[in-house]
Amino acid sequence: MYLMDYHHHTNNSFDSTAIMEEVCRRALENNIKEICFTEHFSVNPLAPTYGHMNFEKYFREIRDCQEQFHSQLTVKAGIELCEPHLLMDQYEQTLKHLHLDFILGSVHNINNQKLRLVGKEHQQHAYQLYFEELYKMVSAADIDVIAHLDLMKRYGYKEFGNYPFADHQEIIEQILKKAIERNIGIEINTSGLRVSLNETLPSMNIIQRYRELGGEILTIGSDSHKAETVGAGLVEAYQLAKECGFNYIYKFDKRKAIPVAI
Repeated sequence: MYLMDYHHHTNNSFDSTAIMEEVCRRALENNIKEICFTEHFSVNPLAPTYGHMNFEKYFREIRDCQEQFHSQLTVKAGIELCEPHLLMDQYEQTLKHLHLDFILGSVHNINNQKLRLVGKEHQQHAYQLYFEELYKMVSAADIDVIAHLDLMKRYGYKEFGNYPFADHQEIIEQILKKAIERNIGIEINTSGLRVSLNETLPSMNIIQRYRELGGEILTIGSDSHKAETVGAGLVEAYQLAKECGFNYIYKFDKRKAIPVAI
């Protein structure tokens, strides 16, 4: 199996201290063939991800790891954009000169308020607010894949419970249809398997519905912020993808989606 981890953070992200070379070494130990680093980035001064990313340092480290591990591990340069449907002109200006392989889009804030705080204020209704914001993102943003599509549950499941899929099926299907229409994929994010939530982001019923609607572009990522957990849950995620009817997982090169047989 050609294992790929397409969501990983290092000390180029504000919330990680992982060193890229160490992540690559650990990836090799875990039989990973390809890794894409997806550092947090925002052009919004009010977002916690603002101001941390040093692109010169990041691409230097990517090149160093590509040279060092070229015969053993494919290393790709990606990024995770926070609310990329907002301040789109600033994002375009910043990113147009960068040689990125892959762009994840995510919603971590709504009206400049962190999801955890949105959840505290709105409780169960926070899920609907989150999905509505995600629909705005997938309708406008220049991204390749939606990161952790039902992320709100990471912050909500302990406080006010997970969300009933049927309650939000209409907006979720709108998100998936718009993604398919715009050739945007989704990921199976395994970070939820490492906590008491004990399920992927998104959950299996969203992944199945994406496939039923004709969705094909699927990536898998650990969303790890530590070298120790690179590739965590990938084998389970590949199995989940097969159970949901997928025959391919996608990798990216210069933002071109390339299928890899499971």
